[in-house]
Amino acid sequence: MLGIIGGTGCGKSTLANLIPCFYRATEGAVNVFGVNVNDIDNEQLRRRIGIVPQKATLFTGTIRENMRWRKSDATDDEIISALKTAQAWDFVSNSPDGLDTVISQGGKNLSGGQKQRISIARALVGSPDIVILDDSTSALDYKTDLAFRRALSEDLPDTTVVMISQRTTSLKNADKIIVMDEGEAVGIGTHEELVRNCDVYNEIYRSQMNEKGGSTDA
Repeated sequence: MLGIIGGTGCGKSTLANLIPCFYRATEGAVNVFGVNVNDIDNEQLRRRIGIVPQKATLFTGTIRENMRWRKSDATDDEIISALKTAQAWDFVSNSPDGLDTVISQGGKNLSGGQKQRISIARALVGSPDIVILDDSTSALDYKTDLAFRRALSEDLPDTTVVMISQRTTSLKNADKIIVMDEGEAVGIGTHEELVRNCDVYNEIYRSQMNEKGGSTDA
């Protein structure tokens, strides 16, 4: 798991969007699977990546139809597995029509958290090699966010997760965290290393812990 954190407009999404070649690096190189992304066919590259954007976008149709957006031939078992990982299966299975539940335009008949979980699940269908979560758990409460991160680790152990988040708690167990500030990486390391050695990260972490009234001990 690679975490990316930083203030609004600091370049977090731009950095992540270099991976599927939504933007091209003007300097240096972006390597995926040990190969420069410029040398991989875009369609082939993006087929191996599941992306959840900041704004959860769902289209009019059933949950099943929405879930097949990334993989058109996904089976119900694959869909249900992804919904379970994303902590969405409980509310989907409890609705009268289950996977046949119709989502209204823009998902207006779902709560913000439900829309985010459906969007996350959709990106997980077919167990992609890489999942990019762009601040896509912001509407989840802490308990659901924690359950999702645990399930993601257990259910997709071979998937690389790139998680952009404003919450240090969401990234605390990441293998590596990149701290962005004004378009530059000002710190790279584990949570513990960054608390000790990166002023920007330490400031974010301590301000969030103080808001919760929690301890700031690393």
